[in-house]
Amino acid sequence: MEHLPFKLLVKEKFDHLSAGQKKVAAYLIENLDEAAFKTAFQIGREAEVSETTVIRFSYSLGFEGFSKMQSRIQKQLLHQNQIDLSNTDSILRIDDKQDPFTKVIENEVHILRHLLDHTNVQDIWKAVDVLIQADQILIAGHRISHAAAYWFSYTLSSLRENVSLCSPTGDFYEKFCNLTNKSALVVFSFPRYANETLKVAECAKEQGVCLISVTDRLLSPVGRIADISLTTEENAETGTNSIASVISLLDLVIAGIHQKDAKRIYTHQQKLERLYSSYEVFNE
Repeated sequence: MEHLPFKLLVKEKFDHLSAGQKKVAAYLIENLDEAAFKTAFQIGREAEVSETTVIRFSYSLGFEGFSKMQSRIQKQLLHQNQIDLSNTDSILRIDDKQDPFTKVIENEVHILRHLLDHTNVQDIWKAVDVLIQADQILIAGHRISHAAAYWFSYTLSSLRENVSLCSPTGDFYEKFCNLTNKSALVVFSFPRYANETLKVAECAKEQGVCLISVTDRLLSPVGRIADISLTTEENAETGTNSIASVISLLDLVIAGIHQKDAKRIYTHQQKLERLYSSYEVFNE
């Protein structure tokens, strides 16, 4: 427990928490910076639960008490802030008087900067290893999430074989039926979360297929149950979900696959290029 990042510790214990403790968990995950210096009473008020529930939450995570849990949060934030300080010269500050375009760009910078924190990088490498080793990869995303799912499916298909994309109109179970215990399912889920995506994710968990989620926060419906959760906009003040940060996160995954599986990628792309040339796929 000592070396597990606080957010992952919360995710690990989440299903076993009471309803009130889950409110505390959600509040802490989304407001970790503020909660690090608030009392149990203040956290309870913000999470709309009692002070006792906050204290019991700390016990449920395995801490000896609230102060021990808060100390752990503070130490983790201090470590993260030391990393961030090395980039202070390039940090852009958001001013309420700035034009909306500048705010969008600066918010994207904030999101992208946090994609490379220690926890995210570890999970990206885990996802890279799974996607290289899987015999088949099935990708799913419904409604607003389908665009990113399509982009990732197309890009991944140019690197390796046996990559399939579920149609947004519904052919998941027919494609899922062909997967094995060595396959992987990648699901995309961003607000508003589609029920179809959650059902797809639950099916993978029940059938023992490795589940990778690409979502906005660790405790999103699919993030909570995924074997590996890749998150983009957690703690970011966004009114809408930007696809730019999603594609940037996926670019990191693709870069990792390129580094670790270069030989197979080269062979696969040579086959593709021969087909492209033979059938004049591109106007060059």
